Amino acid sequence: MFRCIVGSLAWRLRIRLQNRMSHSLAAVCQVTATPDKEANFSACKQLVEEAKQRGASMVFLPEGFDYIGSSREETLSLSESLTGDTVSRYTQLARKLDVWLSLGGFHERGPKWETDRRIYNSHIIINEKGDIVSVYRKSHLFDVELPEKGVSLKESAFTIPGSSLVSPVQTPIGKIGLGICYDLRFPELSLALQRHGAEILTYPSAFTVATGAAHWEVLLRARAIETQCFVLAAAQVGQHHEKRSSYGRALAVDPWGEVLGDCGGEKPGMVLVEIDLDKVSSTRRNMPVQQHRRDSDFYDGVEKT
Repeated sequence: MFRCIVGSLAWRLRIRLQNRMSHSLAAVCQVTATPDKEANFSACKQLVEEAKQRGASMVFLPEGFDYIGSSREETLSLSESLTGDTVSRYTQLARKLDVWLSLGGFHERGPKWETDRRIYNSHIIINEKGDIVSVYRKSHLFDVELPEKGVSLKESAFTIPGSSLVSPVQTPIGKIGLGICYDLRFPELSLALQRHGAEILTYPSAFTVATGAAHWEVLLRARAIETQCFVLAAAQVGQHHEKRSSYGRALAVDPWGEVLGDCGGEKPGMVLVEIDLDKVSSTRRNMPVQQHRRDSDFYDGVEKT
């Protein structure tokens, strides 16, 4: 009888723990970064503190959370290494608040910085102990000329493309696959991360106003639908300096493609979303797309007519 009661209690505790693990809060943030690194940190810190106070176990900051420079020279001069002051301040913040952080796009000095003055665009995951547990370096660089839209950016002029994807990271809200901004346009990346166990995909971004208005929501929803993952996309919004503005609308999308949260396109803020991993498993079970996928040879070959 005693063993039976202990077993029953243990079973109930295990179920409660599972429920707690499958239902957790994520904060998806929207900021307006400028070349002022101190002001940017202060704004992001305030959002992280608010998110923690409201129950978030993980907070997502966008690409360029550290700064957005007004010129190539300024962008390079403000860059740091992973052991520099900026990342150190965020590791201390994560440890102090007992919260996980996704730092969506950090200007990291490259391995030959002293000779070539080139950087990585790096997505950093920090755990609640203040440890860096993963670094993904953006692999698709935004080199786009859209004269009719007033868009002209050449990221490769000073940025090194990352050499590989990184394995999805186990976090308190689920297993997260990492991308950055322009990576969103490449479904091969999201499908590869899903095959390696991702339950959540994240695309911290600084979309231009023109491309954001045309493509932002539809791309995020498409990535969620095709992988049957949650998609979380922190975003830059508004005027960074006289030469650049961002679209905003930080979004959270569920595995069915439904938008769960939207920060709008006007000002900084955050949206809190419940991550229920049962939605991932039920969506995949009810529509087993990955089981229906043919092998890679099938898609590589197209019959000639």
